[in-house]
Amino acid sequence: MKKARKITDGGPRTPLRTHILIIIILVIWLLPTIGLFVTSFRPIQRINTSGWWTVFSPDPEVKQADGSPAATLTLDNYIDSLMGYRGTKTYRAECASGSPGIGLTCTARDLLNPRGMGIAFVNTLLVTIPAVILPILIAAFAAYAFSWLDFKGRYFLFALLVGLQVVPLQMTLVPILKIYAQLGLAGTFWGVWLFHTGFGLPYAIYLLRNFMGGLPRDLFESAYLDGADHWTAFRRLVLPLTMPAIASLAIFQFLWVWNDLLVALVFLGGAKPVLTYQISNMVTSMGAGWHLLTAAAFISMLLPMIVFFALQRYFVRGMMAGAVKG
Repeated sequence: MKKARKITDGGPRTPLRTHILIIIILVIWLLPTIGLFVTSFRPIQRINTSGWWTVFSPDPEVKQADGSPAATLTLDNYIDSLMGYRGTKTYRAECASGSPGIGLTCTARDLLNPRGMGIAFVNTLLVTIPAVILPILIAAFAAYAFSWLDFKGRYFLFALLVGLQVVPLQMTLVPILKIYAQLGLAGTFWGVWLFHTGFGLPYAIYLLRNFMGGLPRDLFESAYLDGADHWTAFRRLVLPLTMPAIASLAIFQFLWVWNDLLVALVFLGGAKPVLTYQISNMVTSMGAGWHLLTAAAFISMLLPMIVFFALQRYFVRGMMAGAVKG
């Protein structure tokens, strides 16, 4: 009876100290993020005089530039970072005074200010979306060929692709930049797309090939007997069944390209700034403007979080795809 009771109870329970340790780790991990998030909504006057934990305690001595009491929470940091405002007041205060700073028009066109996060957000989208679609599209065709087509040198080429995963991209930046300069691709989005595609393909092909290789062979044999060619089998069978691995790969590739600084800095520079490049310019060499950095950090985090949670149900299944023996 005791043995049966242990089985129905679901096995040994996790000790209480393990739960306490996990909670402590989560608090230590989340506390800086919470502080950064709260700080992003605080006006610069309060940031300079008190800590973020005093957000709900009023401080009548803290005044704005015009002498009025400073607000407890505000969106000015987000607006200033989006518009690229670097003055002593706020973007809204400058526009209300009728004397906007240099390069500002107090209209929606300020979102395209080269110093703002608005144009950087657009540039990052232009870099990331093709750099995610291209390697997944090419890798899907290549993975199908490695899984279900019999051609000479298939295993050697696949082993070579697996070995290419250990090649650091830093050692290829200068040679590829010289080639881009000769071809006229330096400083263009095409150069960044091709670079991310080239370095994303080895892992993408490896992941999708192992997932496709684990699909039932009888399924394909039945399709071929019914008259389906490889294109039909790929489009009607492989793509729907491989969607968990494709979604997981899209998350990995999206986060890698979205958070990349080195490749964008080398091939685009400041001519077409991306979010990671623009965030690094928010704080001056004297430490001023770091209140804008808090808002810019969460602007850059917004879309990756949406993508991750939208594809979360595929994430675990896709991560296990690389462990499937094909």
